[in-house]
Amino acid sequence: MDPIVAEWGNLLLRWAHIITAMAWIGSSFYFMHLDATLKAVPDIPAGKGGATWEVHGGGFYEVKKYLEAPAHLPQELIWHKWQSYSTWITGFFLLIWLYYAQSDLYLIDPAVWQLSPFAAGAIGLAGLAIGWGVYDGLCRSPLAKNEMALSAVVFALIVGIAFVFQQVFSGRGAMIHTGAVMATIMSANVFMIIIPGQKKIIAALTSGQVPDPALGKRAKIRSMHNNYLTLPVVFLMVSNHYPLVWSTPYTFVIVGLVLIAGALVRLYFNLHHAGKGHPWWTWIGAAIPLGIAAWISMSASPAGRERLGLAPLVEPAVAATLPKAPLEVEQIVASRCSMCHAREPVWQGIGIAPKGLMLDTPERIARQKEAIRLHAVLTHAMPPNNITEMTAEERRTLSLWVNSK
Repeated sequence: MDPIVAEWGNLLLRWAHIITAMAWIGSSFYFMHLDATLKAVPDIPAGKGGATWEVHGGGFYEVKKYLEAPAHLPQELIWHKWQSYSTWITGFFLLIWLYYAQSDLYLIDPAVWQLSPFAAGAIGLAGLAIGWGVYDGLCRSPLAKNEMALSAVVFALIVGIAFVFQQVFSGRGAMIHTGAVMATIMSANVFMIIIPGQKKIIAALTSGQVPDPALGKRAKIRSMHNNYLTLPVVFLMVSNHYPLVWSTPYTFVIVGLVLIAGALVRLYFNLHHAGKGHPWWTWIGAAIPLGIAAWISMSASPAGRERLGLAPLVEPAVAATLPKAPLEVEQIVASRCSMCHAREPVWQGIGIAPKGLMLDTPERIARQKEAIRLHAVLTHAMPPNNITEMTAEERRTLSLWVNSK
């Protein structure tokens, strides 16, 4: 893929994904807050709904919720569903564009498993489908009668998925695919369970029938899961910019710790919005697993291991058949880039290679050929502000190499 097309496609898809995710998360948080603040009012029978007053933008809003269809239900209803669908669709295309179309850069790690791009993409897509299938089966099983037990098993499922992905993909690819499975579960909950159930409930209410109570219970469980998965899935999606999180052998443990921390933060707001005070203990409870996650992440950094008193990192074995960069290219990269982009960076203030991108061996340089083309040939983004004084002649040498067949 042309590097300029790849970069602009990445930017535009990521932009769209962030915008739609903001809309989905914002509407989700708004309705969670709204439900928690509803109060009984005279014109709605007790236990059949409630109302609340809001002020925003210089205006006042009275919002009412009916658990039974009101006497005059309008034909046009606002459905809050496309925020979810568009978030998943843009995220899916971004996954294909970045991790499958450029799998050699972002998804495949020869030190983990020497996969073909097709095999890597097939495993990733299968993981999304299997993750949803197993989760949906659990929610339909007798386990759903016990919400705590079901939540514990779903937690174990997500951590297990992270572990499996880590045995197959690069750390970055494993983390983003775990987040993609979680996002698929959340959006499929809306598309497959919550919205269809809501349509059936509306049809029953408008025809004067009593809705099947199982529909509401099923949607409530899925909505609860979406609520508590929201913050962890955002963490996983932004983590690809922070290699300390995904370059440790225990990334799957960090996933579990983030799930706990994110759920505790959401619990605080759920209880607070319901008028149950300020359960400050949830913040302490969230800080502890995040602190443990930070401690674990230090095991991936040579400087961090030294602080922890751990043995130096062992260089992973790489197949001898991998392509290598020519000597003159290796010398340029070693003198201009490798002080930061190395397994053990020597540039002051950098403890781990930025974006996890290492350029300290001929094999690693060759593997990052397209990244070098974009950042040091087509643009002068690297080195930052040309801090290591890469010359025009050196860039021409890199250009000849990256454009060679």
